[in-house]
Amino acid sequence: MKHFFFTIALVAAFVAARGQNKLVIHADQGQTTISKHNNGHFAEHLGHCIYGGFWVGEDSPIPNTRGIRNDVVAALKEISIPNLRWPGGCFADEYHWMDGIGPRADRPRMINTHWGGVVEDNSFGTHEFLDLCEQLGCEPYICGNVGSGSVEEMSKWVEYITFDGESPMANLRKQNGREKPWKVSFWGVGNENWGCGGNMTAAFYADLYRRYATYCRNYGENRLFKIAGGANSADYNWTETLMRDAGGQMQGLSLHHYTVPGSWGRKGSATNFNENEYLSTIEKTLVMNELLARHSNIMDRFDPQKRVALVPDEWGAWYDVEPGTNPGFLFQQNTLRDAIIAGTNLNIFNNHADRVRMANIAQTINVLQAVLLTKDEKIVRTPTYWVFWLYKAHHDATLLPTALTANRVAQAAPAQANLPFRRESRGIDAINASASRDASGKIHVTLVNVDPKNEQSIEIEPRGTTVKRVSGHALVSSAITDHNTFDAPDRVAVKPFNGARLAKGVVTVKLPACSVVLLEIE
Repeated sequence: MKHFFFTIALVAAFVAARGQNKLVIHADQGQTTISKHNNGHFAEHLGHCIYGGFWVGEDSPIPNTRGIRNDVVAALKEISIPNLRWPGGCFADEYHWMDGIGPRADRPRMINTHWGGVVEDNSFGTHEFLDLCEQLGCEPYICGNVGSGSVEEMSKWVEYITFDGESPMANLRKQNGREKPWKVSFWGVGNENWGCGGNMTAAFYADLYRRYATYCRNYGENRLFKIAGGANSADYNWTETLMRDAGGQMQGLSLHHYTVPGSWGRKGSATNFNENEYLSTIEKTLVMNELLARHSNIMDRFDPQKRVALVPDEWGAWYDVEPGTNPGFLFQQNTLRDAIIAGTNLNIFNNHADRVRMANIAQTINVLQAVLLTKDEKIVRTPTYWVFWLYKAHHDATLLPTALTANRVAQAAPAQANLPFRRESRGIDAINASASRDASGKIHVTLVNVDPKNEQSIEIEPRGTTVKRVSGHALVSSAITDHNTFDAPDRVAVKPFNGARLAKGVVTVKLPACSVVLLEIE
């Protein structure tokens, strides 16, 4: 009997894969802008994200500009990185910014108690971070210390960075080599204050937020976009309390949610997984859509004009660390599965662009779902990197309304009993998508085929426009576990895509199994 039901499941999956998916794009509509900041990034003093990732020091044989790796800057500029969040993360709420200014030889050393118990020498501080952002051409997003810091400390940091006038902090900045202030808009008032940022209640943090935010002042023409520390995943009470008690003093409210395949005790391997585990992981990734919808609904009650942005400034996949590495460094590999996770999340953010106007993947280099890996002088662009390369087509474009009808994909059999992935799959849509129109009138469509085995054919009907041509790029590989290494850095990379055909105004696309595809429609 068991074999009978297993066969039926396989047949059902095969039939579903042969069905017709359809995407209708209302190309003559659309009023919401997809903010480029939805493709933001995150750099914490954690593992080798900062040291060895961004920062090698001026005396390093690795080519650098004022201590910042040239190859990293060049790679991130290729994906038009719009903003970078720093210095954490949990590290932010034990970071005291005055330890990271002035001559590096005089900066105090500390223990990074959150991440690995290693010595932090503070050689990468405020000036180095803002220099990095200037080299990248991106906007800085600074997260201030509420957990162990004072109101005065945060207020002085804002003044040090942004005040163009005569004051103790402005004069100190000038003494440290920066005459003119920097322009910094994005300012986080604390991080994960429900956890590592202080283990606070929502009501207590709301009061504290109002106090700290009051003294984060606007100097000159610089205007702060203040982001309150928001909920952990489905903690809707946190959002309700913050919007009710402090919504009038914030411009953004964060949300943290990670895709964890197994349990927090045993998350699962980044590279050793089967199709059932893959599908279970993608199913968990899709929870982001429900989270954004429900948190947005709460925010709508207090802020119907959508003045306050919902900011998922920590998202991504979290697996067990690679064998033999420091467990506190959170180093993991990055496979084609992670590309599917990234493309799916970015499509979700696009489709919630009326409320989601900033998001940050965790993290940029060598930590969690990184876009880059470095080792000495070597650098690797991960599959997730190439997804950001594809999705930069949506930066500051107009979101186009879409209607998607998709096949369903489910696990063919229950996960193995000895793994933490044993659960009944409800099935998921084989395809997810988003579409936008850029300033030149071109339509870009990003399509993710989550099916690990089957090609999916989809008809795209752009309504309200005349289609003359279609072209594209695709990220695809032969196995869902494929990944790039220092010895094989280009195993998974973007390639021109020729699987789209245009006939009578309808675009028919054959999406390879487990792929992310960008179409440009003119």
